[in-house]
Amino acid sequence: MCLAVPGRVLGVEDRDGTRMATVDFGGVVKEVCLEYLPDLKVGEYTIVHVGFALQRLDEESARRTLELFENLGMLQEEFGDPWEQAEQAEQAARAGQSGPADGEGLAEEVRR
Repeated sequence: MCLAVPGRVLGVEDRDGTRMATVDFGGVVKEVCLEYLPDLKVGEYTIVHVGFALQRLDEESARRTLELFENLGMLQEEFGDPWEQAEQAEQAARAGQSGPADGEGLAEEVRR
């Protein structure tokens, strides 16, 4: 399932002509494209879907939504457990398998 998840902007930079942000989703940090919200600033909250910031959000709404998603297990479903992902990557490396370099898709591999 792909959710539109609220997150807080930690940093903004221009990368090859595209504004990108580092966004914290309740402890999970991801890179996000700011193509649709180029004036988003550090400290602001946004709704992110498939790697794109789509809309500004006030802090209280973001926190309530993240808490609800976490209580329903939806953040785990969306992002996976980073410790579990690291363990899976380590096991794959020991076994000589190649896995996703940035950890993406490991949760999907675990589900199979």
